Amino acid sequence: MFGRYLKRLARIWGGLSLAWQFVIAGGIGLLAVMLVVGLWVTSQIRDGVMHNSAATTALYVDSVIAPLLPDMRKSRELDDTVKRALDETLGQGALGKRLVSFKLWRHDGTILYSKDATLIGRQIKPNANLIAAFAGNVMVKYNRLEDEEDDKERSMGVPLLEIYNPVREPWSGEVVAVTEFYELSGDFEESLHSALLWTWLVVAGATAAALALLSGIVFRGSRTIVTQQAALEAKVSELQAALAQNSSLRQRVQRASRRATAINERYLRRIGADLHDGPAQLVALAALRMDSPVLVDPTTSSTLREAEIAGIHKTLGEAMREIRGICNGLVLPQIETQAIADILRLAVAEHERRTDTKVLLTLPERLPELGTSEKISIYRFVQEGLNNAFRHGKGKGQQVRATTKGGKLLVEVVDTGPGFDPARSEGLGLAGLRERIESIGGQFETLTGPGGTRLVITLSVEEQP
Repeated sequence: MFGRYLKRLARIWGGLSLAWQFVIAGGIGLLAVMLVVGLWVTSQIRDGVMHNSAATTALYVDSVIAPLLPDMRKSRELDDTVKRALDETLGQGALGKRLVSFKLWRHDGTILYSKDATLIGRQIKPNANLIAAFAGNVMVKYNRLEDEEDDKERSMGVPLLEIYNPVREPWSGEVVAVTEFYELSGDFEESLHSALLWTWLVVAGATAAALALLSGIVFRGSRTIVTQQAALEAKVSELQAALAQNSSLRQRVQRASRRATAINERYLRRIGADLHDGPAQLVALAALRMDSPVLVDPTTSSTLREAEIAGIHKTLGEAMREIRGICNGLVLPQIETQAIADILRLAVAEHERRTDTKVLLTLPERLPELGTSEKISIYRFVQEGLNNAFRHGKGKGQQVRATTKGGKLLVEVVDTGPGFDPARSEGLGLAGLRERIESIGGQFETLTGPGGTRLVITLSVEEQP
């Protein structure tokens, strides 16, 4: 059970902020220091006040009593004249009002004089304070009446200051007797309590001020740490998101690169097939006709020979036209320095010239400036999209639209043809476009149905120059 309690405290403690942990731990530590310092200071003040008060009173009593005493080295007891003088002195005036009891001690513990006549002549074992007083020290006790001769003083029930004062021989300075007297300490008690109260207030105030100052500094630092920690966590979250996005983009680029490699190989095979099935066949046919007997037989008429030569020229011309057609699809115009709007107009114009069809071009007032890779991708997209619109959509309702929205550039190619199945009919052209657009961080979308086809690419333009 105790272990569970400790674990619970540990959880609660761990849930607190560093500032509150400092306030609690620092408060406990400063409270302990305050108690130690306060107790030490108050004990020093109490002792100092007591000794100062005792020394003052002892000096006053000594100045009054000492002239009345005989030579204490020679006198073993006091005669009646001295006792009466002491009775008169201690029983009247300011001294009589302050002192409630008075005793005169000899070295062996004999009481030579006392205001209580029953104690005169009694020999009592000297206590520690009496021994210290015979050693030349002024000793004081506050309201501690534990000696056997203090019965009368205890019965008074008032706070008393018990003072032991050594009586010295004037010419030698040797202690020859000790006076013990009890002083009413009402004023002393009030002064002592006031001094102790102010001492505790000062110590507590200084401790509270120190704790408040340190807590303020720690709380300010803690707020700074919390703010920086929140900012750091936000940055870490952003970095993690960026890393995840970069990883996703890297994987997409790798996949696109692999697919682009495969598509390039397919393009090469298709170009090779187009060259083999078209221009190569025509050139081969022309080569065969070059070995025709009509040309090599000297008996052949010039008319037949010219007709054969004309046929060869026609075949070679067809081969050249097909080669130029293939080259025109591969070679880009100079678009690096042109604006996006001009590139779109060029692609539309080339398609209209080649197919003898009309395309509706819709452009906003202003389009962003993009890099060369984006310009090439947009040109190829419009070129391929219009080719598909002409081949599969019969050139019906051909449109090209460009818009900007939320830091994105959208380019669309639309037709109103019969549509197609993207899962089955997305050939090399559209597949290559998809890889090209995704490799530069864009998105490619195909929407098709009986009502027509809509091809859309989306490019981010926020970070473009």
